[in-house]
Amino acid sequence: MTQDHTPEATELVYVPGHTLAPAALAAGLGGVLAGITVWFPYGIVGGIVAIVALVILLRSAAAETDRLPRRQELTTAVLPPAPPHSPRD
Repeated sequence: MTQDHTPEATELVYVPGHTLAPAALAAGLGGVLAGITVWFPYGIVGGIVAIVALVILLRSAAAETDRLPRRQELTTAVLPPAPPHSPRD
């Protein structure tokens, strides 16, 4: 029993765009930790990098949330016409 036609999707999945902001945020926080233990200028530079990366990350998340549709058409799944079979021992 094969279907000749696959039903069209009713709900869409939106994937965020590519960005280096999470990696820059992690590097900045690593710099902050290095500044605490090694040398304080690492912490200053790391803090600046982390703040800039966080701002970029939040702005891109807000922009991508704004492009999503407000409502999606919801439907139910199509059930097979045959009743389920009982297990045989």
